[in-house]
Amino acid sequence: MHRILVAGIGTNVGKTVVSAILTHIVDGDYWKPIECESKERSDTTTIKKWIDPLKTLIHPPAYSLQNPLSPHHAARLENVYINSKTILPPKTDRSLIIEGVGGIYVPLTMQELSFHLFKTWGCKWIVVSNHYLGSINHTLLTIEVLKQFKIPILGVIFNGEPNLDSEMAILSYTKLPFLGRLIPEPHLNKKIITKYASLWQTSFLKILR
Repeated sequence: MHRILVAGIGTNVGKTVVSAILTHIVDGDYWKPIECESKERSDTTTIKKWIDPLKTLIHPPAYSLQNPLSPHHAARLENVYINSKTILPPKTDRSLIIEGVGGIYVPLTMQELSFHLFKTWGCKWIVVSNHYLGSINHTLLTIEVLKQFKIPILGVIFNGEPNLDSEMAILSYTKLPFLGRLIPEPHLNKKIITKYASLWQTSFLKILR
C-alpha cells in the first residue's frame, strides 16, 4: 500500500491529471484535502469523470470552498476557519493518491502553510512541473524545500511540449528521476487517462517496489 502526494510547482500545472493517472496505475483511492472551487468545477468532480467509480473510492475533501483562491483567502470570504488538526488522511486498505492544493507554500491560514500539514502524513511525493518562463526557478525551489525537510521524492513529471534545456537543468541540479511527460491534449477524458496509465505503469510500479 502506498501513500503518494502529488505536489505542483504552482496552480494549474497538471496535478489533477497526474493524480488521476496514478490512481489508475496503483488501483487506489483519491483524496484532495482542500478544494477552492465550485463543486461543479472542482478537482474531485473532475476526477469522478476520469476514473472508474466502481474501482476507485474518491474521498470527500475536508474543506470545500467556493472561490478559486488561496485557501486562507477563500476561507476568510466564507467565514470558515481551517483547522488543520481536523484534516486527517482517510483510512483505507488501498493505496491513496493525495492531490496538493496550489504550490507547496500556499497558506491554509495566516499561521500555517499547506506544506506544514501535508509533510506530517508520511507520503512519498511527486513533483509536477509545467513549462513556462520561470518554471525552472519554481521547480528547483519546490524541490529544495522538500529536500531540506527530508521528504522522500519519487521524481518529477513534466507537463507540456518537451523543453529539453529546462528539463535537463532541473534533473541535473536535483538528481531526481524523470517519471513521465504530459503532452497537451485537446480534450481530457477517461480514455486519455487510461492511455497515460498504460504508458507509465511499468516504470512507476518499478519505482514503488
